[in-house]
Amino acid sequence: MRHTFVVWDYVVFAALFLISSGIGVFFAISERRNKVSSSDFLSGRRQMSCGPVALSLTASFMSAVTVLGVPSDVHRYGASFILFFIVYTFIVFFTAELFLPIFYRSGITSTYEYLELRFSRPVRVAATLIYIVQTTLTDCTSFLFAHIFPVTGFDLWGSVFSTGIVCTFYCTLGGLKAVVWTDAFQMIVMVTGFLTILIQGTLVNGGFSNVWERAERGGRLQILDFDIDPLRRHTFWTLAIGGTFTWLGIYGVNQSTIQRCISCKSEKQAKMALYLNLVGLIVIVGCAVFSGLIMYAYYMNCDPLAAGFVSAPDQIMPYFVMEVLGNLPGLPGLFVACAFSGTLSTVAASINALATVTYEDFVKSCFRNLSDKLGTWICKGLCIVFGVACTSMAIAASRMGGVVQAALSIHGMCGGPMLGLFSLGILFPWINWKGAASGLLVGISLSFWVGIGAFIYPAPTVKALPLFLNTSGCMLINETFKASTVAPIVEINRPVLADTFYSLSYLYYSAIGWVATIITGLLITQLTGNTESRFQTPDPLFQWEDFSNPYPVLIRPVCNLFCFWSQKYKETCWCGVQHDQEIIVSGVKLKLENGIY
Repeated sequence: MRHTFVVWDYVVFAALFLISSGIGVFFAISERRNKVSSSDFLSGRRQMSCGPVALSLTASFMSAVTVLGVPSDVHRYGASFILFFIVYTFIVFFTAELFLPIFYRSGITSTYEYLELRFSRPVRVAATLIYIVQTTLTDCTSFLFAHIFPVTGFDLWGSVFSTGIVCTFYCTLGGLKAVVWTDAFQMIVMVTGFLTILIQGTLVNGGFSNVWERAERGGRLQILDFDIDPLRRHTFWTLAIGGTFTWLGIYGVNQSTIQRCISCKSEKQAKMALYLNLVGLIVIVGCAVFSGLIMYAYYMNCDPLAAGFVSAPDQIMPYFVMEVLGNLPGLPGLFVACAFSGTLSTVAASINALATVTYEDFVKSCFRNLSDKLGTWICKGLCIVFGVACTSMAIAASRMGGVVQAALSIHGMCGGPMLGLFSLGILFPWINWKGAASGLLVGISLSFWVGIGAFIYPAPTVKALPLFLNTSGCMLINETFKASTVAPIVEINRPVLADTFYSLSYLYYSAIGWVATIITGLLITQLTGNTESRFQTPDPLFQWEDFSNPYPVLIRPVCNLFCFWSQKYKETCWCGVQHDQEIIVSGVKLKLENGIY
């Protein structure tokens, strides 16, 4: 029997919005007693503890796409998504040990400020503009939960507008502190929603052993596929290698991540937040994967997508929830609140990050004498502007289906070159600004080439066929739908690259951009001349005054890993950097060890 929302479902859903808004009001009132500068508004006074930051990071990167998309993917393709545990371990380790120390110790607010300190202002401006376009476009994909409402009976336009309004409201009032604490609350809602689905779904399937047996019989537990074919959608190698580059590009050097990490009281607290966040990522993805297995076990003999009961894969999860939980008032509302929590946290973090980079990278550079009060009001105004922009993009995406698909690929196409740009600055001391700029340009061009090519000429379905979906136990809506799903697709005038380069797994887009950026940066630097060292006669007072050459605090060279036995070779690869120096920062003497003060 099909169910729709009842009063208690709306009450639970409304409570999510009211509490999220209330947190923003609370911090707006509590911070009014203090003179809050624009920097405090955007960085939380750098007094955050690791617990709420860890929850915030997990909630922001586990959007509604995870809540709805991962269970559907597991239902159709199997549980290989569980291999993202390996990916998350890699990205958290590299972020905590490689990127975070650089950003935290350099005292920056905008991630892209590093690029000016390391290379030049034009490189910083180019990277900031790419980030703004990327984030504004991809934010609309967080509203993909809109596809679930025809299943639940919930109003589409009211949900999109209410999400945009609430996110903008508490971001504008409370700043980063409101974003972090609201994300922490929403993370609890997400876990509660998933646990409800897991418990009730296991019960209706007759227990966990039945779920496991049916999933194994249906081939959903064939996780390890070591096929090296890069055209295959998901294999061990595409997930472990391509997934690491993809997520590191949108995580390790992402303004949204770094901004919350540097808001912590200390670097140790920031690292702890990242490692605690790893636990949260594993919990959420684990819940999503097992939800997919439970769904498959329930629909093993009557798949709603193959039968035509739902029109899109993302609708399978809400369809299952309404069927299994529909007779329990309030629980369907809890599931929708779970999906909305992912969306609210993702969009709110993006709005705050966009306001930060715009203010730090453009407004402060143009108007250097802004008062703290005026700067704070400008930051709040930018939150409103980007909140309206993200909501508008979501509305446009719902009317133009192709825009959503294109926006989903932008993270991979932009993330790799951006990761390559920061890698050039941090790992290779001799890279100059010309090499960095050229690398970014070539990396973006190549990754967009393959991404747009794949969008125009989709990969042959033989490389990404879903596993068998059975409909023998149900009555199909009509035979026309069934026939259309098995009809062969005739491709006309496909270019040579369509079945090779354009058919690469989407997880390799970032890897292509990273490799192209690194190779181009190294080659152009060799042609135009290495960066000269400033470290032979360091200034008595540490100041950011000449950005043509890097200070050691901006670099963690890869040569330290491969030349650890020889101080001579280290100094050669560091372009003459002396490893045992002391400088004075605000009256404090700091010793340089392996490039880090």
